[in-house]
Amino acid sequence: MSAADGSLASSWPVAPVRSPAVEPRRRLRAVETPAPRRRPKLLYGVIAVLGAFLIAGSQMVLSIMTTQTSYELSTLEKTQRALTYDKQILYDEVAGLSSPQYLAANAAALGMVIDESPSYLRLSDGKVLGAEATSNGSTSIDAIGRGVVPNSLVESTPLVTAPDATIEGAPVLAADPSAVSDTPLPVTDGLPTPSTH
Repeated sequence: MSAADGSLASSWPVAPVRSPAVEPRRRLRAVETPAPRRRPKLLYGVIAVLGAFLIAGSQMVLSIMTTQTSYELSTLEKTQRALTYDKQILYDEVAGLSSPQYLAANAAALGMVIDESPSYLRLSDGKVLGAEATSNGSTSIDAIGRGVVPNSLVESTPLVTAPDATIEGAPVLAADPSAVSDTPLPVTDGLPTPSTH
């Protein structure tokens, strides 16, 4: 060890060793009187109760509104179904009234005749090509009396041009409530059996 090392060792201060500090023991003592307990303020209780009532009331209002909305939706769906059925009925009526049979029957009621041999008009000079038009105004095709293919949509519909006639040629009869209908009578006791005697 050199002198320089010894001077360095003497320049470092050495801390004295201390013993752990001993804390004085706490002394127990009796509490004189407990502090008076504070009563909760009445305002806080009122606010809590009102808040609970408001939450319950809003839930009831939302439930009633949801139920009312579901009833309205059900009513609107029934109305939409009824309108869809009405629309389909109107489409069927329009299809029947625009059928060629109904149009031909209305034309025949106006006095128009169907030419059995068609003629054509040439536009350049106005000449009629084909068989000549019938001069007496008669035809063998009867649009009112007999339809080639029966059309059940308009067979009982009165003609526009002749309200007393239908496409089948029969006059239109007023609806008689005592008339016999095509529907069978309801069965009241047992199965219906044919009478054999």
